[in-house]
Amino acid sequence: MRPINIGLLGFGTVGSGTARILLEETDMLQKRVGSPIRLKWICDRDISTDRGFPVPQQIMTDSLDTVLDDPEIDIFIELIGGIEPARTFVLKAVSKGKHVVTANKALLAQHGYEIFQAAALKGVEVGFEASVGGGIPVIKAVREGLVANRIHTVMGIMNGTANYILTRMTSETMAFDQALEEAQRLGYAEADPTYDVEGVDTAHKLVIMSTLSFGKKITLSDIYTEGISRLKPLDISFAREFGYTIKLLAIGRDGKDGLELRIHPTMIPSDHLLAQVRGAYNAFYLIGDSVGKIMLYGLGAGQMPTGSAVVADVVDIARDIISGAVKRMSSLGLPLDSISTAGIKDPASIQGRYYFRFSVKDRPGVLSKISGILGKRDISIASVVQKGRGEGSSVPIVMLTHEAREADVQKALKEIDALEVVSDQPMIIRIEDLTSLQE
Repeated sequence: MRPINIGLLGFGTVGSGTARILLEETDMLQKRVGSPIRLKWICDRDISTDRGFPVPQQIMTDSLDTVLDDPEIDIFIELIGGIEPARTFVLKAVSKGKHVVTANKALLAQHGYEIFQAAALKGVEVGFEASVGGGIPVIKAVREGLVANRIHTVMGIMNGTANYILTRMTSETMAFDQALEEAQRLGYAEADPTYDVEGVDTAHKLVIMSTLSFGKKITLSDIYTEGISRLKPLDISFAREFGYTIKLLAIGRDGKDGLELRIHPTMIPSDHLLAQVRGAYNAFYLIGDSVGKIMLYGLGAGQMPTGSAVVADVVDIARDIISGAVKRMSSLGLPLDSISTAGIKDPASIQGRYYFRFSVKDRPGVLSKISGILGKRDISIASVVQKGRGEGSSVPIVMLTHEAREADVQKALKEIDALEVVSDQPMIIRIEDLTSLQE
């Protein structure tokens, strides 16, 4: 059978991992596909740097037109990241009748529906397994393995950098800045870590996962997002004392009054499997009406894990080409015209439990003032811890609440923050009392 020809754009970390698999595992891939998978072009601005494995020089080019204008290219792999020019290049490849594989979560979160529509009209496929979870096959699991389910919860630790930082803060009592510096030194965090530590990268992934899971059009603006940069070792310590572990958790729920979509530092029971996910690993916790609870766990980034996911998409598309089954399944697993606009639950209406930490001046009556404001807003206190004394200095007051409404919590905190005795902005961490997967 004729070879399936591949054009690869982007020869950085993930591009190198992808190329290495395609070049070094040709026999294995041919056996599994039934036809040769041929990496015909690698396009990058830098075609001279040694990537650590042999690459035939004749397949290297710095001209994108060489790849896009080659009629033999069946599958175009985009691994340059970012929105533009990646969006333009992907749409151009689609317009030329080439299938597309991408790991670009930001692009799909913001322009995915446009790309999927263009591909459907042109009769080509778009693979994006590597955009969420690195080497974890979570896209395939939702789109195919769980097709018999109505998924009502998708939840997870979706950013390895943030999880590494929180792991170090938890295990070594490190300050956030120190843990971030270590993550940057080890290559887990970028020089500008904003997307990772402020939840933006996680939000991109939650858009994709929620769209697949709930079959709705979802945008970044639909997702309430907080990061981890304000967390202190003190919060980690108090969480442990209460039996919780803090994770940057992505939460998607399909309820009667709309989709609940949020990302924020979250206290989860320390005996839950999600709490055991350490280092740069990711985990996805899904609940379907038929399958119940499942969890997928693994490396959420990296050269070879993400390259593995890219090649998995290449193989899927190659099999469809060979069998004449292109368009067997839409990119999102259901017809695009059946995907409706999501009804998003107002975050202010969400009910939940909360952790508060107030830094206050050590004076008589402070606790009663704070408790009075909370009580006025129908926020009931479950536990209180007050530690340390020092004349004229600030001390922490920590509270756990019973269920309360987010809007009431925000109003109360604003009023408390204005008190003369409060010396720093109150810390709020939401609590998810998850039922253990072991049950």
